[in-house]
Amino acid sequence: MQNIQTLIEELHQKTEQIKLGGGLKKIESHKAKGKMTARERIEYLIDKETELTEFGVFAGDGMYEEDGGCPNGGVVCGIGYVSGKMCVIVSNDATVKAGAWFPITAKKNLRAQEIAMENQLPIIYLVDSAGVYLPMQAEVFPDKEHFGRIFRNNAQMSSMGIPQVAAIMGSCVAGGAYLPIMSDYALIVEGTGSVFLAGSYLVKSSIGEDVDNETLGGASTHSEISGVTDNKFPDDKSCLDEIRKIFDKMGHNPRAGFDRKAAVLPKKDPKEIYQILPADRSKPYDMVEIIERIVDNSEFDQYKKGYGQTLLCGLARIDGWAVGIVANQRKIVKSKKGEMQMGGVIYSDSADKAARFIMNCNQQKIPLVFLQDVTGFMVGSRSEHGGIIKDGAKMVNAMANSVVPKFTFIVGNSYGAGNYAMCGKAYDPRLIYSWVTGQMAVMSGASAAKTLLQIQQATLKAKGIDITTEKEQELLNTITDRYNSQLSPYYAAANLWVDGVIDPLETRKIISAGIEAANHAPITRRYNVGVIQT
Repeated sequence: MQNIQTLIEELHQKTEQIKLGGGLKKIESHKAKGKMTARERIEYLIDKETELTEFGVFAGDGMYEEDGGCPNGGVVCGIGYVSGKMCVIVSNDATVKAGAWFPITAKKNLRAQEIAMENQLPIIYLVDSAGVYLPMQAEVFPDKEHFGRIFRNNAQMSSMGIPQVAAIMGSCVAGGAYLPIMSDYALIVEGTGSVFLAGSYLVKSSIGEDVDNETLGGASTHSEISGVTDNKFPDDKSCLDEIRKIFDKMGHNPRAGFDRKAAVLPKKDPKEIYQILPADRSKPYDMVEIIERIVDNSEFDQYKKGYGQTLLCGLARIDGWAVGIVANQRKIVKSKKGEMQMGGVIYSDSADKAARFIMNCNQQKIPLVFLQDVTGFMVGSRSEHGGIIKDGAKMVNAMANSVVPKFTFIVGNSYGAGNYAMCGKAYDPRLIYSWVTGQMAVMSGASAAKTLLQIQQATLKAKGIDITTEKEQELLNTITDRYNSQLSPYYAAANLWVDGVIDPLETRKIISAGIEAANHAPITRRYNVGVIQT
């Protein structure tokens, strides 16, 4: 097993490579046109001495290799501050296939809009895209969660009163032309920005008209003739300056009212997490020690400390914000009934405790933080007779119906129904990140490989084929390697099952930014769990 420092070094190397987008040559070509890169535009736009909380960095990682790849999903997204206002920023990276939309690009853009809508944050689109990547149009264009959903969201956000500001800083073609024009403000850069439903080649082939792209849909055309855009600007910086001026005048909305006091750093050194957390995901450790290196002043007030000990529940502060924490305890514990309970497993008593704690936090308007290192629910006749499914259902119900914002971090294992109960992606956490030590699947690699091997052996035997011990081991190795590659946090991040892969020391910053974002959206829905299993 790799140690955590090695995993963090791998994270930094992969992140730096992804930040190059389409590569140095493409960046040089892009800048030769007088354009800033996608990341330079964001760095210039956001307030000085603040930083972007980026999500989806590894979107598309290792995907579409036969098409040249799509690093970062071809678009940079994050939460930042512009003129003191928190907002979501979406910046197309034209160094990646001219900013064309792959399936993962659409998924990432929809995730950005989802974050803006859930938290009622203004959103900024820095548009520089050639439109849908045509060889994959069937996977981007027609379905409910495809490209067209973006314009539906534009309309929905407008009706919700969420400000949208778009800057056309490069190509903006076909259906994609609707995105900036459905925004509240549509700005355009002279010489590089253009917006049209069909470019000059398609116009020529469709209706026989000879017209160049600038005349067809350039800055002067749309700012002075069609009125499609609001104003034109001589270069990227002056256009971005205008966005800052727009945000400077925006009013303020009511807050949700989550409690915050002055932030205090943990008393216990957060860097000690690297030593506490074993690289081997099967080894036990005390999750309390991890929590005390994340929370303010290392103070964690446990709820029902002596009951249901394989789940830790309690109140704390993170960067000043009050939070309720639900975390898997990974050390072996002994219940007061004398039962030895395995760490990382959810038992009936722990599910019962967590359900009640989650309800309390909803009652008291306290955001929830889930720290996952879970192998699943306890199995076997004793657990089944004790009603583990009933207690698990109660926990899932209480969590799924939560109206307070939820934030999830995959610290280690995230297997099967344990992923669900601990607020996996399907349960709408406002943000979900994996630590470099995380791994996500239906079950562990070893368990899955043995199960799959048994299935393959049975299939071969039914065909009258006997396999040798050597062939059996070869099959097991092949299955294990394939399955383990899908356990990787980068595999989850590539598919946007998580918003990113992080160093454990980034956890406090992400939780703080997430709750601050959530505080922009007052809770309007009553907490109601419906029928609860008792």
